[in-house]
Amino acid sequence: MCLHALEHHENKIKTVYVAQKGANSKGALPKALFHKYHDKIKFLEEKWAQSMSKGGNHQGLLIEMEEYEEASFSQIKQNDFIVVLDGLTDVGNIGAIVRSAHALGADAIIVSGVRQLNMAAIARSSSGALLDMSLMITTNILDNFNELKQLGFSIYGASMEGENVQAMTFSPKRVLVLGSEGKGLSGKVFGKIDHTVSIEMKHAFDSLNVSAAAAILIHRMGHAVK
Repeated sequence: MCLHALEHHENKIKTVYVAQKGANSKGALPKALFHKYHDKIKFLEEKWAQSMSKGGNHQGLLIEMEEYEEASFSQIKQNDFIVVLDGLTDVGNIGAIVRSAHALGADAIIVSGVRQLNMAAIARSSSGALLDMSLMITTNILDNFNELKQLGFSIYGASMEGENVQAMTFSPKRVLVLGSEGKGLSGKVFGKIDHTVSIEMKHAFDSLNVSAAAAILIHRMGHAVK
C-alpha cells in the first residue's frame, strides 16, 4: 500500500517514515523513491515503527498522508457502475471489495448503514486501491436510490435466491448492492432492488465470503452489459 501511494499519489504524502535496520538505513524504500522523497523522510528505530503501525506489519515503511477525502454523491452519480455496501463494517472485507472493484471495472462505492469507517485501515487492506476509488458514506441510501433510478440506473441486489449472474445481462447504468455477512440485504434496501442476482454453486455450500462474491459479481457485471 505504501509503495503504491508513493508511486502514484505524491501530492498526498506528508511524511515518509523508514525503520532503520542495521546499516541499511533506506530499509524497504527503493532507491528511486528514496531520492524522490528525500526531504520528507524521517528515520525511526524499529520499536517506534512497530508502535506507529499499531500492531500491523509495517515492513520497514510507513507514510503519513493527507486525510482521505470522500466523494460527494454528485460525483458518484456521474459514473455508470456503482457498488453499494449495505451494512458492511469489517474493514478487511471492505478493503478487499474496494480492491476488486477498482481492478475489475466498478467506478464508485457507496457505504450505507454505518456512521464512519477507518479509512486508513481500508486503504491498507485494499493495497492502496482506495486512493484511486471514489467512495462515500451515506445516511440517506433510499434517497440516493430514488435519485439513481430517476437517472436511469437499474439496481441489482446480491441474494442466494437471485437469478444466476452468468445468465444475465445488465443495464449500462447499474448498481450492485451487497449486504452484510450476517444479515444480508436490509429490508429497507431490498425494497428498492430491481433484480436479485446470485452465484451458482457447483457443490452444495451455503455461500461465499462477501468479498469473494463481490469480485465474481463485479467481474460479470463489468462485462455482460446490454
